[in-house]
Order: sequence, then C-alpha cells, then structure tokens
Amino acid sequence: MGSSEFSWKLADHPKLPKGKTVAVVVLDGWGEANPDKYNCIHVAETPAMDSLKKGAPDRWRLVRAHGTAVGLPTEDDMGNSEVGHNALGAGRIYAQGAKLVDLALASGKIYEGEGFKYIKECFDQGTLHLIGLLSDGGVHSRLDQLQLLLKGASENGAKRIRVHVLTDGRDVLDGSSVGFVETLENDLLKLREKGVDAQIASGGGRMYVTMDRYENDWGVVKRGWDAQVLGEAPHKFQSAVEAVKKLREVPKANDQYLAPFVIVDESGKAVGPIVDGDAVVTFNFRADRMVMLAKALEYEDFDKFDRVRFPKIQYAGMLQYDGELKLPSHYLVSPPEIERTSGEYLVHNGIRTFACSETVKFGHVTFFWNGNRSGYFDPSMEEYVEIPSDAGITFNVKPKMKAVEIAEKARDAILSRKFDQVRVNLPNGDMVGHTGDIEATVVACKAADDAVKMILDAIEQVGGIYVVTADHGNAEDMVKRNKSGQPQLDKNGDIQILTSHTLQPVPVAIGGPGLAPGVGFRKDVPNGGLANIAATVMNLHGFEAPSDYEPTLIEVVDN
Repeated sequence: MGSSEFSWKLADHPKLPKGKTVAVVVLDGWGEANPDKYNCIHVAETPAMDSLKKGAPDRWRLVRAHGTAVGLPTEDDMGNSEVGHNALGAGRIYAQGAKLVDLALASGKIYEGEGFKYIKECFDQGTLHLIGLLSDGGVHSRLDQLQLLLKGASENGAKRIRVHVLTDGRDVLDGSSVGFVETLENDLLKLREKGVDAQIASGGGRMYVTMDRYENDWGVVKRGWDAQVLGEAPHKFQSAVEAVKKLREVPKANDQYLAPFVIVDESGKAVGPIVDGDAVVTFNFRADRMVMLAKALEYEDFDKFDRVRFPKIQYAGMLQYDGELKLPSHYLVSPPEIERTSGEYLVHNGIRTFACSETVKFGHVTFFWNGNRSGYFDPSMEEYVEIPSDAGITFNVKPKMKAVEIAEKARDAILSRKFDQVRVNLPNGDMVGHTGDIEATVVACKAADDAVKMILDAIEQVGGIYVVTADHGNAEDMVKRNKSGQPQLDKNGDIQILTSHTLQPVPVAIGGPGLAPGVGFRKDVPNGGLANIAATVMNLHGFEAPSDYEPTLIEVVDN
C-alpha cells in the first residue's frame, strides 16, 4: 500500500457507541472439554466463568484456537500462546511455525536470509551440525524439512555435515525410529557419493536426551551435550541403524527413552563432536523443547551443568524459539511480518490502552499481541505493567501465581477511567497445567476465576464492556486419551498425565452494562477462531475493523 492512500483512521461503527471502557481478559490455557475429573476447569469452583456460560446464549460461544485457525499447518497442530496472541491481536491469520519453514524451504528464501548466511561463514573450514527430532510427526520437526535442508546446505557450500538425531516414539509410533534412521542414512550416502562428508554423529531418545522443557531436568540436556558436543556417551557404535536397533533391545527401552550414543570410526574416535569454528543448526520448528539446548549453545554465562567445553560456534535455530529472550539470536526462518495490528489501529484512533500480566505471559499480552513488536506505539496513550512471576519454583507450588495482583492492577486501571481498553493475561491454567499436577491446576483455575470476577465487578462499576476469552486449551484436559476418548493407561495401569496444550476450542464471552442492547454473536461464523476477536473488540470500541481483518463475531439486532 502506498502511504498516500493508507490511513490509520477507522470508520465509525454505524450502530455501536464509542467511549465505553472495554476489558479484554485472556485466560491462558483455558479450553472447553467434556466435564470429567481430569477437566480441572470443571472440577474447580469457577462461578464467574460459569455465569458467563449460563448467561445469554448469544453472548457466549466457542472459537477455534489451534491448527489452521492460528496459522499452523494442520488440524493436528495444537495452539500455543505465541501464535494465539498473534491471532488475537492481529485480526488476521499469518503462517506460523512449520508452515513458515515450509514456505521458506520451498521458495529457497531460507538460503538468502541472515541466519543461513551466518552459519555459512563456517562451511569452508568447519562442520555443519544439525540437531533435532528425527520424525515425520510434524509436532516438533519433520523429516522432509531436514532432507530439504541437507540438500540445500550441501548445494550452498557445506562440505562436512554431521547429524545428531533424537528418536521420537511420542508423536509417531514407537519403533518407527529404525525406518527414519535408515531413510536418513540413505540420503547421507547419496551426499557422500557427491563428495560431501555427511554422516550421523550421535543420537538418543527425545525424552532422555536433549528435549526437556520448562527447565524440568537439565540432566536431559547434559546427556545430549556430552554426546553431541563432547562426543562422549556410554554407548559407541559404528552405525546409527545398528545403534538404534541394539539399544531398543535393552529391557524397557523405547524410542522416547533411548540411551545416548555416539558414532565412532574404526579406531573408536567419535566422528562428529562440535568444535571451535563449527556451525550448528537446531532444526526443530517447535520451540518448547529446544529452548534449553539453545541456552546451552548460546549463553557464555551458564551454570545449569558443566559444559566442560564451550566451543566457539555459529549457532542458528530453525526459528527463534523465544521472542522474549530473543533466543537464539540467529535463526534461519523469520517470524511472520505482522503489520497493522488492532492495538496499533486503536491507539491511532484515540483508544488509551493498559496491558498487564506477570512475567511468564507479559510478552504475550504486549509483544505478541502487537505483532512481535516491542515497546509502545505511543507512550502517551499506553501503559504496560509487568508483575514479576515467582522465580525458582515450579508453578504448582504456588498455583495462584499473580492472578490477584494482575486483577487488582486491571481493576485500578478500569476505575481510574484513564483507559479505554484494559487488557490482561491470567496465566494460571496454562503454567500450572504444564506441571501435570491436577490438584494444583484446580486451585489455579479457581484463582483465575476469582481474578475474572474482580475485573468484571470493576467493569460493572464504570458501565463498561468485557470480552473474556483464552489463547488455547490446557487445564480442561489433563489426561492422555486413546482413540475412543478414554483415559490412556501406562504399563502399570496408571493414567498418563497430559501436560501439553490441547486441540480444544476456547470460550469467548461478551457483556457488561455498556454493551448496547441487541448486540450478540452472529450465527454465520460457525468456524470462527481467535483472529475473529480483534474485529469484535474494535466494534465494541465503536469502530469498524479494516476490510482485510477476519470478520467480527458480533452483530447488532434492532429490537
């Protein structure tokens, strides 16, 4: 768009008034699922959220928060907080995660980017190491992306390549690792025939080697470091296929928990430790199980385990895994370029904005909401408040987290009448849900509900409007399920706890004394998703959304 014809000015909504205070509440990890004892939202006392659901039927509905609704490739891709807040704030669906990587590989753009140029500096003298999950599961990585990257890197000058494989068995069938390793070995053989020194250097099972998350167990990352960087592991083999087959024969072994191994030459020397001058790429596109390794590879100052050696390498992630930490600082595929977000439009149209959460989700309700952009659009119109999260404990220890403090800040902002929009994220359902502690997650859900009540009470006092929603599911289903939806049992007959996000839809509720009579959810957007909420919020501020936004969820029916 040429700057001449572009204007930030939004058209007035023909039927909805301006000037109402709008509270936008995002419950993190709060989906909608069948009521049972593993649905912590159902088990918890949640009178505020219950009353929204039982209220006017045209003021409560569900929206999609996973898969294509948030820019992910398939309906099997669970949502996450980053893509969820991108969609909520941007009002349009941008390609995310694996889809971004697919586009960058297909167009060849990946090889022209800053990240690839950075690792390419090492190709002349050093080795290119690729570390990641070897699987076609599509949750954390995909085999076909690794295959394209191997081909592209070798065509772009990589002469010596080492692959450090992590076996899956979690997103794909246990035992499938053997076939994936055979496929990879075949590809590497073809590269060797073309004069590229390419081979597998190490391996291990994803849950035992490298792919821990949320700083649960640094020992997992250390086992990977020892094999990948130091070239040391309890098991040594000359062939990766043999390694996986043999290690799977150990009693109770499976792909997820395969012991770490290194590949050695005839003299017993590791074929691919990571040394000064090498380039490293972690090829997973999903962030949560790469962040810890990224810290070990990137941070000079590091005390989580003894690295023994900290090689001077050039490291890039497939994507940037943490937008808040800016980690890693180099990456092969850039995040989507999101422009003209609802927050920026509203500030340009006089909407004074207050946003608040605690540390773990503060970036979501600001940076990700605003299209992966730091800071204020206009400091005179906005105030963002971060409440420090509890540090040094897992969140199930204090499951109430900072819900009360966030709600108090929101309440005070609403009652001050200094702001037109007051936006918060309540992290409890997600952060405590990730610990897998069901009792604590029930406490967490009640705490979030108490916070919602405090905010709604304040809206009541100023004659305002509320929009209550969520970014993805988590706390509403805490157990793994089989194909028929029954809880899945492990070998000992115990239920298997689900700590991840889900594929469930999330609620969105509107109301408050400032909501014009006749406003309700439309019936003609049945597949609405998070991105539809931006236009909805703009309407409630009295504006029409830009024409390219996903359509609003509400209509005004003349009584």
